[in-house]
Amino acid sequence: MSKGEETRERILAIMEESVLQKGFGATSIEEVIAEAGITKSGFFYHFQNKNALAKALLLRYLEREDVILDDVFNRGRDLAEDPLQAFLVGLKLLAELMANLPQEHPGCLVATCCYQESLFDREVWELNRRIVLHWRQRFRSLLEAIAERYPSRCEVNLDELADMVSAIIEGGLVLGRATGDRQILPAQILLLRSYIRLLFEPDRATVH
Repeated sequence: MSKGEETRERILAIMEESVLQKGFGATSIEEVIAEAGITKSGFFYHFQNKNALAKALLLRYLEREDVILDDVFNRGRDLAEDPLQAFLVGLKLLAELMANLPQEHPGCLVATCCYQESLFDREVWELNRRIVLHWRQRFRSLLEAIAERYPSRCEVNLDELADMVSAIIEGGLVLGRATGDRQILPAQILLLRSYIRLLFEPDRATVH
């Protein structure tokens, strides 16, 4: 990583931590510049304004989340060829990962942007929307593979079910931060796992 890339990454890391603690509105460019130990011109070399910084933060967040979700659900497929079993294993791995984080999960930048959307231009709003739809498509593709093999016990819209996966993960983050209970998120993921199993598992199938 070049010196310029290191500086850019340091700015993003400082900004993300502050935003997740205080929100975008309460985070000033000046405090980021001071903590990063750079000049104002050095900051604007990397980011034209706060909207550009917000877009970079969201893209960085999406990339990190994709790496985590790719890892757990690819491991699920490695451990089970059956799409239902693979998805259930992936959810269990995700719950274990969230339960074993060394610190409290810092929160979700997408949710933060939603709550403070008046601070941003239309490009940031649209990027935030695309991220949520990206999550929908990710989970829908996994659920489609399950639905092709196992009819659901009741009629279900796969887009809505995919959104439910995202909603439970995001909601678990909010509840965990509100209560200070780090086990709420993994517990919610495991409840979702039970629901998916009950929704699709044939009567005589055995799920490990």
